[in-house]
Amino acid sequence: MAREFSFRWIKLAAAGAVMALPALPARAQVICGGHDYLVARLAAAFEEKRLGYGVAGEVAIFEVFVSASGTWTILMTDVKGQSCILAAGDGWEDTRATAVGQPGG
Repeated sequence: MAREFSFRWIKLAAAGAVMALPALPARAQVICGGHDYLVARLAAAFEEKRLGYGVAGEVAIFEVFVSASGTWTILMTDVKGQSCILAAGDGWEDTRATAVGQPGG
């Protein structure tokens, strides 16, 4: 039950993020465009490939792209097909999945 409850909050947060994106000021540096175009640009400019993705209810898909050099990008695509880069950075580290409360979790 607790797990189901937390997913509801995640879905609500994702829905809020999708609705808030058009209201962000231009200087916020959120880059939006067609999915194929943005993925091609991430590959060309940073050699990033998709590591994985997750679905936020019926609201959006979140994808994580990473490169061998450690750059990473989080891309969100909404139900209308609009994709936006929500975050990007350096220093990506691959880790093994561990349970919370276990060493490394």
